Amino acid sequence: MATIAIIIITSLISILSFYGILNIHKLIFNAYEVWHRKRWYKLFSSGLVHGGWGHLIFNMLTLYFFGPVVEGYFTALYGRIPGMAIFAAMYISAIAAASLWDLFKYRNDYHYNALGASGAISAVLFSSILFQPTMGIYMFFIPIPIPGYIFAPLYLLYCWYMAKKNLDNIGHSAHFWGALYGVLFTLAACPGVLGRFLSSIF
Repeated sequence: MATIAIIIITSLISILSFYGILNIHKLIFNAYEVWHRKRWYKLFSSGLVHGGWGHLIFNMLTLYFFGPVVEGYFTALYGRIPGMAIFAAMYISAIAAASLWDLFKYRNDYHYNALGASGAISAVLFSSILFQPTMGIYMFFIPIPIPGYIFAPLYLLYCWYMAKKNLDNIGHSAHFWGALYGVLFTLAACPGVLGRFLSSIF
């Protein structure tokens, strides 16, 4: 299963970077280096490292719960191997796609760095919402599950607001663009999903 493989690889590389076995600075996203020094690989390698155990565990748990949903639909539509490949392609490309906005915005700021798979995780989450719009999702510390089709716009609004205010060190814009990328990728890969989504909520 591609989801498990991604979790294992990401966890291993992140843990090795925690203990200094891998140089995290060679992997993190730095907009200046990507843009001016053409280190394009950092658009992808940044999704393999995390800022700490909490960051890693939260992202990998989210992927563990929602990744199989998306991967399962892709494999049902295209077959096991092609479906796994499509899911992996969405996840890997989402890491880069989620950072493109910040790449352009901070391309002249040498001190801007980012890391983590959150953009790709958002893509997987929103893809799963397209497939199962009524599934319950817990938002922040609210103990009541929120249907996915309600959670989605609230999440996008929150990410947009927090990115605009820039109140913390979280990459809210990457979450926002990653989520939208997940929707667009899923619509392109599974054209009939929009009709099923709409029929599920109306």
